[in-house]
Amino acid sequence: MYAVLVTGGKQYRVMQGETLRVEKLEVEAGSEIKFDDILMLGGSDGVKLGDALKGATVSAKVVGHGRADKVKIVKFRRRKHHRKQMGHRQYYTEIEITGIAGGKK
Repeated sequence: MYAVLVTGGKQYRVMQGETLRVEKLEVEAGSEIKFDDILMLGGSDGVKLGDALKGATVSAKVVGHGRADKVKIVKFRRRKHHRKQMGHRQYYTEIEITGIAGGKK
């Protein structure tokens, strides 16, 4: 069974036992978290969308927090003696999916 959930403005397709990095969440490492914003459930019995997802949740365990690799931003204007360099490291939360609970039947 898989689910499509929304967190941090992004959509993720997840399955039980999977580990993924999402935008930083304000929860402690080792705690449980439930995601209620589910867009789709799929499995051997077909796909559920819309009203059939009322009450569907995805539970996950927070493995840890961190920062991603640096993304370098370079702005350059030729023949103008202009060069600007910046960098950005995005914070993330690493979670492990522990369960997917379906909505109403």
